[in-house]
Amino acid sequence: MLTSKVKATNADPRGDAGERNEFLSPIYGSRELTEAIPRYEFPDHEVQPRVVARLIEDELNLDGNQALNLATFVTTWMEPEADALMIKTFGKNFVDADEYPQTAEIADRCVNMLADLFHAPDASTAVGTATVGSSEAIHLAGLALKWQWRKKNPDYRGRTPNIVMGANVQVCWEKFARYFDVEPRYVPMTKDRFILGVDEAIDLVDQDTIAVVGILGSTYTGEYEPIAELSSALDELERRTGLDVPIHVDAASGGFVAPFVQPDLRWDFLLERVHSINTSGHKYGLVYPGVGWVLWRDQSLLPEELIFHVNYLGGDHPTFNLNFSRGSSQIVAQYYNFLRLGRDGYTKILTSLHATARWISQELEALGRFELLSTADSLPVVCLRLVGESSFDVFDLSAALRERGWIVPAYTLAPNASDLSVLRIVVREGLGADLAASLVSDIRIAMENLDQGHRPLEPAPARSEAVIPKVAKERTPTASTKSRNVC
Repeated sequence: MLTSKVKATNADPRGDAGERNEFLSPIYGSRELTEAIPRYEFPDHEVQPRVVARLIEDELNLDGNQALNLATFVTTWMEPEADALMIKTFGKNFVDADEYPQTAEIADRCVNMLADLFHAPDASTAVGTATVGSSEAIHLAGLALKWQWRKKNPDYRGRTPNIVMGANVQVCWEKFARYFDVEPRYVPMTKDRFILGVDEAIDLVDQDTIAVVGILGSTYTGEYEPIAELSSALDELERRTGLDVPIHVDAASGGFVAPFVQPDLRWDFLLERVHSINTSGHKYGLVYPGVGWVLWRDQSLLPEELIFHVNYLGGDHPTFNLNFSRGSSQIVAQYYNFLRLGRDGYTKILTSLHATARWISQELEALGRFELLSTADSLPVVCLRLVGESSFDVFDLSAALRERGWIVPAYTLAPNASDLSVLRIVVREGLGADLAASLVSDIRIAMENLDQGHRPLEPAPARSEAVIPKVAKERTPTASTKSRNVC
């Protein structure tokens, strides 16, 4: 986060105004810390490690409870054995493959296993890499698609490549387009369609389209986009026009869900039109942040020009990453999960999460106050909106739930459907039957209190600040996007 820290000036109970905000001063909370530590300036003196640890731990208590954070898809719990492995590998820099060859081997095995899971033509020779998360993976996949477009269009200079995607994409796609000079062409949402429309996407494709993006699990509603239908439509487009446009699948969330819960769903490398896939190990891959993966169906789709060979660390190490140094622990933890759980273990966990999501959906729908926007055949997500007359909205309800510790985000949907405000509950490992029942009960009580005029102690966030995931305010997808060069 890029910020300019402004010091507040609320009065310190011990004297000078502003002192509390300029210093970390837990004098009354610790017997060993007898003088204040500067908050924004580099300290002059060392402090005992247990004191500093306690000081930071106390401050972090102000954060939300991870177990009650139903806003995030990111994993918040792992088994103690995985925690121990991660601690042992915190100090290993993943890029040092010559010094840590077995760690590099483990990462390669993870790529092979994912290629097998995603039905690559030959998983043993699969092409892919570990990333910090799906954002980096998407940038790498997008660059490969742009370079492939250049190869097919030797006269590309002076032309602007474009990429077609739904207006519901995560903000990292907007970043890719802006950072790497690719025109984003957005398929608008509608009042009753919150994911990409196939016909609308095909209308935006032309000779400069590097790919069409399909999302396996929208962050807004959890829905899967119709990737097999999109593939068929692009096949038909090629038969009619000769345009050969690939698909990239953003499976940040669904890549570790669909293979286990809906193994017959056609979305991955079984479709020849799918050239690359990204997924997040730190979401339903069940690993702490941050680890992601990007895979290509074969070597020919990853241009050699994008691969760098580094030898100053010893040996010759091909790399294709945006950042250089990174920790090894999350990669080791991903491998732990693959070996520990296997297909059966992941299936058991994901099936259970889906059952919990369905139960919460049914219980909340039974209240007669909500309309469900998520579906049973998508991510284990509950997305719903209030219906009928009410003295409060979902933002008020979200704020009221925080008083019980629940973090349940309220936000508006993507442009053209942004007049719909929803609540979204992400069901992750750890939200068991007891907690789910408590959540439903607390939602019911919060609504009763709001009906009676009891407002949350903390006001609901401003609507413009409550959009999750963030969407560029200037984006207004229309049919005219096709001919508009926004780069």
